[in-house]
Order: sequence, then C-alpha cells, then structure tokens
Amino acid sequence: MKDGVNGVALGVFIFFFLAVTVMGFLAARWRKAENEATLDEWGLGGRSFGTWVTWFLLGGDLYTAYTFVAVPAAIYAAGASGFFAVPYTILVYPLIFTFLPRLWSVSHKHGYVTTSDFVRGRFGSKGLSLAVAVTGILATMPYIALQLVGIQAVLDVMGVGGGENTNWFVKDLPLLIAFAVLAAYTYSSGLRAPALIAFVKDGLIYLVIAVAIIYIPIKLGGFDDIFASAQDKFTKAGAGSLAPAAAGQWGYATLALGSALALFMYPHSITATLSSRSREVIRRNTTILPLYSLMLGLLALLGFMAIAAGVKVDNGQLAIPQLFENMFPDWFAGVAFAAIGIGALVPAAIMSIAAANLFTRNIYKDFLKPDATPEQETRVSKLVSLLVKVGALAFVLTMDKTVAINFQLLGGIWILQTMPALVGGLFTRWFHRWALLAGWAVGMVYGTAAAYGVASPTQKHFGGSSKEIPGLGEIGYIGLTAFVLNVVVVVVLTFVLNALKAPAGTDETSPGDYTADAGDPGVQEKLPPATAGAPGGH
Repeated sequence: MKDGVNGVALGVFIFFFLAVTVMGFLAARWRKAENEATLDEWGLGGRSFGTWVTWFLLGGDLYTAYTFVAVPAAIYAAGASGFFAVPYTILVYPLIFTFLPRLWSVSHKHGYVTTSDFVRGRFGSKGLSLAVAVTGILATMPYIALQLVGIQAVLDVMGVGGGENTNWFVKDLPLLIAFAVLAAYTYSSGLRAPALIAFVKDGLIYLVIAVAIIYIPIKLGGFDDIFASAQDKFTKAGAGSLAPAAAGQWGYATLALGSALALFMYPHSITATLSSRSREVIRRNTTILPLYSLMLGLLALLGFMAIAAGVKVDNGQLAIPQLFENMFPDWFAGVAFAAIGIGALVPAAIMSIAAANLFTRNIYKDFLKPDATPEQETRVSKLVSLLVKVGALAFVLTMDKTVAINFQLLGGIWILQTMPALVGGLFTRWFHRWALLAGWAVGMVYGTAAAYGVASPTQKHFGGSSKEIPGLGEIGYIGLTAFVLNVVVVVVLTFVLNALKAPAGTDETSPGDYTADAGDPGVQEKLPPATAGAPGGH
C-alpha cells in the first residue's frame, strides 16, 4: 500500500464524482413530466424507460459496488467457491422471463408501484401486503449499507481520511459528503438520476474490466502463472485446491439457487423493472442482461490476480482496490476507483427509492393516511428516502463491517420468503392469503433463528448463511431451506383453509391483466389500486 494520499487517483475520482453529481441534478429535466408530484414520476421515472435505459438501470441496480468488491474478494479468500455468483446470475434470467412480464402488465393496468401493492390487490389482504413491505425494507437497509462499504474500501486505499487514529469526523467526512450529494440529487430527480448515471457507471466498469483482464495478466506472466500462484496459496493454507471440496458442493449449489430465486424479490429490482415502458422491454432485457454475467465472470478472476500479485490485506474487501492501485498507473487507478464509487451510488439511490415507496404506499397510505393525495405520497416518499440513507450510513459508521455483510446475507434469507406470495400470486389465486402469511412467518422465524446460530471466527451469531439441512445432513443455504418450509406450510394450510371455506379475500385483478401491454384497449394506466380494476375470479 502506498503511503499518504494518492493525489492523481483522487483527482480522477473527484472528476468523475462531480460529473455524475451534475448529471444527477440535471436528470430532473430529463423526460420531464407535466405533473412530477406522483410516485409514478418520481419513484418510477414515469414508467417511460426503453430497452437500453432499462438495461443500464437494471445492470446498475443488480451489479453493485459491493459486487465489484466482494465477488473477487471471495475468490481471493476462498478460491473457486466464490464463483457461486456467476451461475446464480445465469440461473436468474430464465426464471424472471417467466414472471416479470406478468408483473409488469398487472402493475401497469392497476397502477401498482410496489410488490406489496400487487399482493394486496391480488389477495385482498393488507396484513400480507404489510408483511411483504416490512420484509422488503428490512432486507434493503443492509444492502444500502454495503454500498458504503464499497466506497469506504476505495477511500481507504486512496489514503483519504487518515489512519485508524484519525478523528472519526475527519475520517468519515468524504463518505458523509458523498452520501449527502447522493441524497440531494435523489430527492430532486427521483429514479431518473440513477437511470442517467447508470450509463456512466456501467461504461466505466466495462472499461476497467476489459483493461484489467488483459493488462494485469500480461504484467503477472499470464494466466498459467496466476492460477499456479492461487493453487499454491490454497494448498499451503490447507484448503486443498481451487475447486470446492465435495463437502461444500451442497452449500455451493443451494446458495447459487437460493440467490437466483431471491434476486428479483428485492424491491429495487422490481422498481427498476416497473419503470420500463412496455412488457416487451422486460422480455428483451431478460435476454440481454446475461451480458453482465460475462462481465461478472471476468471480474471474479481479479481475485486470483490479487493472489498472484502478492496483495496482502487484513480486510479482504480491500484486495481488489489494492490490486488496482498496485498494478495500474495512478490515473487509471483513479478511473477504476471511480467505477467502484459510482457503482455504489446508482444502486444505493434505487434501493432508497424502492424502500421509500414501500413505506409510503403500504404503510403510510394503507394504515396511517388512507386518503393521502398523490402529492402527499410523493413528499413522504422523498423524505423517507432521505431517512433510509441516513439509517444505512449510521449502520455502517457504528457497526463492524463484517456485521453489515452478514446482515445482508440475512436480508437474502428474508426476502426469499416473499416469493410464494409474489410469484405464486402471478400465476394462481389458489393459495390462501392466511396460508401465505403463515408460511412467510415460518420461513422468517426459521431463517432468522438458524442464521442466529451460525458462528464465525469474528462473530458468535449471524456469522454466515449456511447450516445443516434438516433431514439431509448436508450443509446448505439457510434461505433455501426456509423457503421450502414456507412453501410446505402454504400448500398444507391452503388445503385446510379452502376445505373450511375460510374467507379468501377479494381479487381485484382479472386474467387479461397479466398479459396487458401499453396501449392495449381498455388498459387503465397509472391509476391507484383503489380505483383501478374490478373484482375477478382468476
């Protein structure tokens, strides 16, 4: 690690940061609507984004700064088992092709802004809608916090903020400034800001990876030497080899599958999806988004390069930023650091908007002020988006970083428990609303309790996301086990409750709503759920 502040890299980083800040504020004028005081406009960009804007927005949303830092860091620390992120992003796109267009259509028809809006309309249950909303907010908070971890890693490597003995305010001031600016332009421009900035973010990331995958291996003697160095490291450490051991294969497979199922349950993924202008835009995006998986595979190789380059760090999250500083000229290291920093701002903005929309539509409007006007909804959502960012900032500044990482793993376990209500509801009305609520509760309780019992070298509780699968004796992803329990409870209780003829609630959707597209005759666009649609028997 170089001594002092890397002035050239910092200068380049600041240049790009200022550029995207200006873009963030100018985004308020981009595709400007006649009435901006609605959640459709502020929180969904007017539902007007085409194929390429949606592609960049979803890419900026799903492939975050934490991905940029953590995936190769996992390779650096644990070998090829860290590659689980690559197969899961391959698995996810055929899955979402089956249900995202249906969600877009019914949301477009009824003016749904959040997944909880759909759940309430489909099952006639504010309680189930509230459960989905609270889960989404809880799961999103640590995810936003981890974007800060990515920025902190870059700032630490550049030498900004001083050492560990520096006054806390001085040390964290750059981070505070970055998120104050983020909060300001998100408040002003809504979803349009991250949509516009995503072009810069993804362009920089593709540039950095293209250069890194060619330039760094040349400097290190080629991939043969890189893999040999990694193999030597893991052999000496007693880890066996680069590939996961047989005992870890269940954990690898279940984590990949569970992560794939959970990814598009997150509120920010749905927010980016609903911002598109047509059903066909969603279908096209599910076919071209796998390009990001190619990028992720190349990105993961940086972990092996860090080993071959002799990078030594106490915190694995610093491995890749440190590799960039060691291997690149200072000016291009600044470009790479900017890619990571901006890669944090885009998803953090979308996540805070998504969490704010959930609170506004499914807590504030449903339970606190049912007669809220669109203008009041937008104002509350803007304020809550600020509070969410402040909460995430406090989370990172007051807690150990490993705690933040493990809480994000817990978030994945939680958000997966909303899948039966959301995805199941898109295809059938057979599931009973009370059964779905009970299944969600069982999955949440089991998942949280199981994760609480996992220890790590640094934590007594919440030390990981894998545990023995009951009945199989294999170590697997807790979230997937909890999901299976959830589904079993839902199916069994649905049979029982339907047999008892328990009230099923009113379904305000109809079969044609799930295939409707923009401009179709009879489509009621952008109406609040209370006034759109009619009860149906689907």
